[in-house]
Amino acid sequence: MAITGTGSYIPQVLVPNKAFEDNHFLNSDGSVIPHPNTVIIEKFKAITGISERRYAKKEFNTSDLAFLAAQNAIEDANINAEDLDYIIFAHNFGDISFGVSHGNTLPSLATRVKNHLQIKNPKCVAYDILFGCPGWVEGVIQAYAFIKSGIAKKCLVIGAETLSRVVDPHDRDSMIYSDGAGACIVEEKKGAGEIMAHNSATYANEEAYFLFHGSSYHQEIPDDLKYIKMYGRKIYEFAISYVPGAIKECLDNSGVSIDDVKKIFIHQANEKMDEAIIKRFYKLYDKEMPEGIMPMNIRELGNSSVATVPTLYDMVRKGKIENQQLAKGDVVIFASVGAGMNINAIVYRY
Repeated sequence: MAITGTGSYIPQVLVPNKAFEDNHFLNSDGSVIPHPNTVIIEKFKAITGISERRYAKKEFNTSDLAFLAAQNAIEDANINAEDLDYIIFAHNFGDISFGVSHGNTLPSLATRVKNHLQIKNPKCVAYDILFGCPGWVEGVIQAYAFIKSGIAKKCLVIGAETLSRVVDPHDRDSMIYSDGAGACIVEEKKGAGEIMAHNSATYANEEAYFLFHGSSYHQEIPDDLKYIKMYGRKIYEFAISYVPGAIKECLDNSGVSIDDVKKIFIHQANEKMDEAIIKRFYKLYDKEMPEGIMPMNIRELGNSSVATVPTLYDMVRKGKIENQQLAKGDVVIFASVGAGMNINAIVYRY
């Protein structure tokens, strides 16, 4: 079982950090932050690593970005879209038209992509999954299960989001989020790659609401307008406490030595958090994190949720990130953490 093709769509609207210099940032209680925006932005960049991000054009929606990424993946895999058995679409907010405050998920976004691809085959089943930022990784795991069980031969897995349309402009965290789409073809093809192990978990006690839909920090904005909100410190502490062990469990189940891992494609959530996770992962084996093991594109693309891992993987596969490449037979790890709180990982031989 292999990932035989990948594709991504990077939105064209580039938004640098300086674009937020005129924002009216507030604390969660609505009080004024006692620092100029230049200082707020400087601290933000130091913590997250983000210098700029990409937003979708006004006329594009999440399903449009997904369609473009899917087309690229289908072409890369050199398959006929009519032969797809499943289209699995991971997102969190549906299609949110520019200037509209609510998501649209009827029909499902997977159905919309199937329609855009003009697939006539009714046996190509299209459905969405909501699994937070780890959605694309979980979609690949589901595709693997379908193929392993014999009920499918080819699956299209997509992760796409337009988070720029669900952010509170008065919340400093709004600078984290971005738009994008990544996709892959998963199929039974000997010698083309292999999923060696996978691992998933949901922590749904107090962790369930570390990410949530909440009101604006500006108290004059009506409460019925909801935005993506998070308890950043709690998420950081959760991630560095639980994700390293989850990745280790996955790797141990694969039978692969830590020394044979060539790349770790981790959800681009926060540069410092990602580095802390992978450093702790290596320390579980009494080792130091190797240089170059963790490709990053968060500095230029921001956090596009479910799109970060497939976009990153596609860019490295196609030589679009400096000093990062893959060779046949390389063992890589996909890993993510996000709303739920959900964690997952895949050990994959390229």
